[in-house]
Amino acid sequence: MSFTGLGLAKFGKQAVNIICRFAANFLAKLAAFRAFDTVHRARLSTRRESACKDSLPADPPVKAPINRGGGLHRTTRWGRHLSSKIAGLRHWRQRLSALFQDHEIFIRTHGHVRFLRISAVWQKRVALIAGVVLLAWAATTLAVVVNQLLTADERAAVARQQAAALASEKRIAQYRDRVAETAADLEERQALLEGIAETHFGIDPAAIEAQPAGAAGQPAATAPLKTSAVDPRLPPEAQALARLDARQEQFAGRLLAAVNLRADNAEEAVAKLGLNPAAIVRSAATGRGGPLIPYKGKMGKAKALGASFAALEGALFRMEVLERTLVAVPSGNPANVLMMSSGFGYRSDPFTGGAAMHSGLDFRGPIGTPILAAAPGRVSFVGSKSGYGNTVEIDHGQGMMTRYAHLSGYTTKVGAQVTAGEQIAKMGSTGRSTGSHLHFEVRLNGVAVNPRRFLEAKADVLEVKNDARQRVGAITARGAR
Repeated sequence: MSFTGLGLAKFGKQAVNIICRFAANFLAKLAAFRAFDTVHRARLSTRRESACKDSLPADPPVKAPINRGGGLHRTTRWGRHLSSKIAGLRHWRQRLSALFQDHEIFIRTHGHVRFLRISAVWQKRVALIAGVVLLAWAATTLAVVVNQLLTADERAAVARQQAAALASEKRIAQYRDRVAETAADLEERQALLEGIAETHFGIDPAAIEAQPAGAAGQPAATAPLKTSAVDPRLPPEAQALARLDARQEQFAGRLLAAVNLRADNAEEAVAKLGLNPAAIVRSAATGRGGPLIPYKGKMGKAKALGASFAALEGALFRMEVLERTLVAVPSGNPANVLMMSSGFGYRSDPFTGGAAMHSGLDFRGPIGTPILAAAPGRVSFVGSKSGYGNTVEIDHGQGMMTRYAHLSGYTTKVGAQVTAGEQIAKMGSTGRSTGSHLHFEVRLNGVAVNPRRFLEAKADVLEVKNDARQRVGAITARGAR
């Protein structure tokens, strides 16, 4: 049924009034019923306990029960108890029936009167359904609470197991990360060792294991490497990595000792040649630079490769500079002649007779005598220079350069790689010269030095130089391939 706005307002007001009257009527009946029960009980008590029995009407005579079986009928204690129980149930049923009575609600809309009848049976059904729902909810809640109490220990145990599993997974992940990081470090250090073998000793990394101990340029292992104690609590694969790490570190230490020994020998030989080893190393170190990029291994973490590896870099640089300086020293005779006509340093100028500085050595010989390279290197200049005449210059590296002047002809060209003792020109008398001879100069970083100390090097110096030449030659040969 549809209602207008005014009708809805009236209907709501009437419904509220009806509900209020219904509640008041219900409460009044409930109070009256309780008062009636109290009075009824008081009357029963008075009738039983009053001493004046004549003032009250006599109870109607009670007929004796008929015993059709022929015997006497006796009321037992169980019978009286059952009778009282039935009376009590009847009493509560009456009280329950008094709570639920038929109600009629009148509704008036636009002059039309309608009524809504709410029967006691319908009220009881609704109350029964509500009670059942309430009991079901209470039972469900109770079951949930009991289940929570009963399974609390199990849930706590499961939670502890889950926490232990997560902790184990975390430890396993950390262990895998550490193993992967250690393996990456070992690969990085192995690549470094192979690079050192190839760059500084000319050894093929693929053939390192195949070469016998004590090969040329390779530090010999006279005894098996001994590793430090490994934590026995580590898993087997981690122990293997730790042992390999210790072996690499010890090998780097032994390699460092071998490199330092070679560098010390080269330093002593360079010093005997009249050169300053420390100044040579400092001069070579000035030509380095670049942006600062922290070293990171394969795992992308900033780290160092170890104390031995860190010291190895400086020792290798020192050895490389000094040995290459030895190789670059022109110790071979530039011409197969015995007569040296002029030495290095102060002399009287052959044309003016005044004091003059002679920056080389003069070797007298016939025109056309072969001129030989005093050391291996690359031809950097072929041509005529003022005062020198026809000249050939060879760059030997490490700032070392030799000059051959007053030549009558050339047998080489710019850019050619020459070896020690290889013919590069012919003796002559071009330029500022008084006769056929070779003017031989040695310059270190552009400064003329006395070639005599190189040409007259002792056997021990030449031995160290020969060893360095073999190592550098192996590197050069491998680079050429």
